[in-house]
Amino acid sequence: MKTKDPLIESWRELLSRYSRVAHELDRALQARHDLTMSEYEVLDRLVDAEGCKSRIHDLVVDLHLSQSASSRAVARLEKCGLVQRAMCESDRRGVFVIATDKGRALHEQARATQLAVLGEHLV
Repeated sequence: MKTKDPLIESWRELLSRYSRVAHELDRALQARHDLTMSEYEVLDRLVDAEGCKSRIHDLVVDLHLSQSASSRAVARLEKCGLVQRAMCESDRRGVFVIATDKGRALHEQARATQLAVLGEHLV
């Protein structure tokens, strides 16, 4: 039997743990709030941002999602009235995403679910 490299084993454990927690978080958010984990992460970043808004480019950089996955998440949130898009007045090429009152309220409810799942798996 090969000797296992502790660094590789640590990496594999990290990936396995992330996968388990992400699966449970996604399942709980969908069941209780009709949000995917990716959609929740977009809302979470927006609510934490100054003025509850962020440029789309900055969201993509901060999230673990690809450009297309981020765009799909924002589009679904916008369709549900949870976020809205607005042009950047100082740079017409830039687009802001802003959490609506409805989005902030849903985020507050979903935060309790997130904390429960994280507490169950990470504490």
